[in-house]
Amino acid sequence: MQANDVRVLKSAALPTLVVGAVAVIVAFLVAGGKGALGAAVGLALVAVFFTISVVAVSYAARVSPQMMAIAAMLSYLVKVLVILAMLRTFGDTTAWNPKAFAWTVVVGTIVWTAGEVRAFMKTKMLYVDPETKVPGQGQS
Repeated sequence: MQANDVRVLKSAALPTLVVGAVAVIVAFLVAGGKGALGAAVGLALVAVFFTISVVAVSYAARVSPQMMAIAAMLSYLVKVLVILAMLRTFGDTTAWNPKAFAWTVVVGTIVWTAGEVRAFMKTKMLYVDPETKVPGQGQS
């Protein structure tokens, strides 16, 4: 994993964990132990899914820019589908509070995405290869 990817992961994970901890506390106050459990499971789901996605895209970036784009799109599609399936599957569960779970997943996803966007905007990455030789120019 490249240094930029680690920076992006930290910039997204830390605010998500803070917001997730607040969600667990609020869910506990509103819905008791089942609310806190639902929020904790939702936070874990977001953290695991998005971390796997960053790692997969980082690995694919070493292969080629095209693979990176494909990995990003596929991981996003898989995340959305699995999160929707989880929300649907556990929507009527009695093990935890489904509303606390769902809201934590939604808010965690928004915070994680905002953290990634902010990190990418602050990352100084070259978008032009400075060592590229243009045929017919600058050669002696």
